[in-house]
Amino acid sequence: MPAALSRIARRRVLQVSTALLVLAGVLVWWLVPFGAKAPSGHVTFSTGVPTGVYQKYGELLRQALARDLPDVSITLKNSEGSQQNLARLASGEADFTVATADAVAQYQRDRRPGFERLRGCARLYDDYVQLVVPKGSTVQSVADLRGRRVGVGQAGSGVRLIADRVLAAAGLTPDVDIVPVSAGIDTMPELLERRRLDAFFWSGGLPTAAVQDLSVRLPIRLVALDEPLVESLHDVGESTRHYRSATIPADAYSLAQDGNAVDTLAVANILVTTDAADPDLVEGFTRTVIASRDRIGGQVHPAQLVDLRTAIYTDPLPLHEGARRYYRSVKP
Repeated sequence: MPAALSRIARRRVLQVSTALLVLAGVLVWWLVPFGAKAPSGHVTFSTGVPTGVYQKYGELLRQALARDLPDVSITLKNSEGSQQNLARLASGEADFTVATADAVAQYQRDRRPGFERLRGCARLYDDYVQLVVPKGSTVQSVADLRGRRVGVGQAGSGVRLIADRVLAAAGLTPDVDIVPVSAGIDTMPELLERRRLDAFFWSGGLPTAAVQDLSVRLPIRLVALDEPLVESLHDVGESTRHYRSATIPADAYSLAQDGNAVDTLAVANILVTTDAADPDLVEGFTRTVIASRDRIGGQVHPAQLVDLRTAIYTDPLPLHEGARRYYRSVKP
């Protein structure tokens, strides 16, 4: 190759290399804000039952975190739900989790071990309480569950907490007036299908795949939880103020609702960590949660409702300093 051409080739290689270095620098700057070091290490994320929204959300969030925080490895750990998730977090068995606001408030109210160390990262999406019965069932209200076999969630779940409260608000004593069946969303649909349950409670994002799939195999419907019931719940105590009246849209479960919206109650989910978590890690974690909303929401519909404008409201938990730093960095 002539010397002149060789010099031109070397110059082009140098230019391309320089451009790639600049691009890499821009990417690092975008992913790691000025003044923050790139997080590294290993964290455990406590999710939920295998077929629940928590688990699917955790799987997709782990993929997003692998792109944004490549030096952080994430292990997902199944759980019974919110109550067990919080206990794991407080004991150090997990580093991040998702839990409902009412479960957090109850954990604080009971002053359970480590309650004062819990911190919020982001308010995520709302869980909707769903009372599912066979379409031909005579159950028209919660009070009609008296004497029936009812799936109430596992002992460590947020479903169990809210099911017990809804039953009590309707004048039923959970362990006396119904036959409570301790089961999760991974098994309750099958139990209903096999007629080993007359009804089951579920609290989750809309739509929940397990309920959707059940509606294809078995004619089912959702029992309305009306506003007076929510008002009765609010009379129970401080930790129940997080419930609000809500409506399950008519198209959430088209086969189960016959084109009708269903009254119910909802409660917010919170991404939770502890005061021991590294602020740089929490800042990066929170940034990915917000930035990945659309990508995750394409597969987990409730995630579409994650909103930067409301994510900062993690009541009843104070914000972790790392999360606070993120919200300040994106404040207009």
